[in-house]
Amino acid sequence: MLNTIKLPSHITEEKLASLYKEMWLIRYFDEKVDQFFAKGMIHGTTHLCVGQEATAAGSIAVLQPNDKILSTHRGHGHCISKEGDVNKMMAELFGRVTGYCKGKGGSMHIADVEKGNLGANGIVGGGIPLAVGAALTSKMKNQGYVVLCFFGDGASNEGSFHESLNLAAVWDLPVVFICENNQYGMSGSVKEMTKIQDIADRAVAYGMPGKVVDGNDMVEIMNTVHEAAENARHGNGPTLIEMKTYRWKGHSKSDAKKYRTREEEEQWKQKDGIKRFKELLIELKVLTEEDAKKLQQEAKQEIELAVKFAENSPEPPLESLLEDVYA
Repeated sequence: MLNTIKLPSHITEEKLASLYKEMWLIRYFDEKVDQFFAKGMIHGTTHLCVGQEATAAGSIAVLQPNDKILSTHRGHGHCISKEGDVNKMMAELFGRVTGYCKGKGGSMHIADVEKGNLGANGIVGGGIPLAVGAALTSKMKNQGYVVLCFFGDGASNEGSFHESLNLAAVWDLPVVFICENNQYGMSGSVKEMTKIQDIADRAVAYGMPGKVVDGNDMVEIMNTVHEAAENARHGNGPTLIEMKTYRWKGHSKSDAKKYRTREEEEQWKQKDGIKRFKELLIELKVLTEEDAKKLQQEAKQEIELAVKFAENSPEPPLESLLEDVYA
């Protein structure tokens, strides 16, 4: 049945089924984190990607193992999709020594360089120039990898966005810029912050292709990112892809979402990427309803085990306070 739709050749039925589970892992992880922040069991802040699972899962699914990603402050989904360890992620948020940064970095500083995740970033647009640097390394050392750079609609108004796209285009670097347009930069609608309808239109100013995709459509995401990544891999330079999606939660844990209507939220929830992907996989006979339930349950169980791992891990000892810092 897979021959009835267009997909990159390496995306098998097994891969599609694993992607469905992966999307639930992302959602359950962030929903669990949301609960723990509300209870005061996790400190600092966090930015959740509930509703945006497809942009991470679909984009990263088409990469080769040595390809790299740069993430954002809303980066849990990117880390999970790049084969991140949910135990280490949860432990990091709990401030435990078994976390990715030994409990000292929190939500916005998770990285897994061995897996090609060059890190989340607490600075809006902060990862964009880093992605250009990583892509320049790939080109200068002939290492053959492509860099996916994720950022939000708000970051597209930062100077780092414009400078980075210009440089990447001038040098034909192997980087794909992915704008996860979730309709709001903090509490401001993208319609109030940007005059143009499509952020992807900005690509023309830098001489690169600009594409708009439905950020809740896994097939469209996979095909578009695959084409852009292979184009970059073969020396044809960068692409800007805008993925129109929606965050179901607030900007951060302290956001009451008073700037948007419940009706708008419900309209977007009807476009849920996980639900749409499940319906497609059942239609293609990749999964049955029972298979889908099993994968969803497995994902939920993995997150419950990650919570237990984090809760049972030790906190950093006081004498380690000045370790792993530069000054």
